[in-house]
Amino acid sequence: MSNNQILFQFGANPFNMKMKDGSDRLACTVEEVGRNPNPIIRLTREAPWAQQHPSIMGPDNSFYYLGPQNRPGYIIYGNNRTSIPMANLLKKKNDGSTSKYFTTLGGRECKWKKFSAKRMECIDGRTTLAVWEMSDPDDDHNAILTIKSGGMSVITEILTTLTLNLMAQTMEWPDI
Repeated sequence: MSNNQILFQFGANPFNMKMKDGSDRLACTVEEVGRNPNPIIRLTREAPWAQQHPSIMGPDNSFYYLGPQNRPGYIIYGNNRTSIPMANLLKKKNDGSTSKYFTTLGGRECKWKKFSAKRMECIDGRTTLAVWEMSDPDDDHNAILTIKSGGMSVITEILTTLTLNLMAQTMEWPDI
C-alpha cells in the first residue's frame, strides 16, 4: 500500500496555478495578491485538503516578494516576520550541478534535483520526498506532483521551493 499523495497541477504559469488531489479537492493555490510596487505572490495550502493529512506541519501560506523587474526577491512563510532571500532557496553547490539546495524551517537541508526539463525530485539526503513531472499535452493538467510520506511534514516548503524553481525557470533567472 502506497502512502504517496498525488497532486495535479493546473496552469503552466507558476505565478498563477492550482494543485488538486485525485478527489478534485483543492490542495494549493498560487496567485498574485498585491503589488508594493513589485508583485507579491501568495501560495496557500488549502485547509480542507491539509486537514485530511495529520502529518502536515508548518505554515499554511508563503509569500513571494519579487524584486524590481520580477527579479528574485525574498520569501516569508506564514505570519513570520523573517524574510528569506530567494537566492537562499535556489543555491547551487557546484557550477555544473542540476541541484538547487534549500533549508526547511526545521533546519533540514534538501534539494531539488533537475533530471530533465520535465522532471525534478525533491531529496533529503538519500530520501526522495517528492517528484514533479510535466504531463503529456493531451492531459487536462500540466504536471503531477507525487509527495512521498516523508514529505508531508514539510509540504509547504516543498510546494514553495517547487514553485520558486518553476518561477526561476519561467523568468530565466541566472543561476544564483
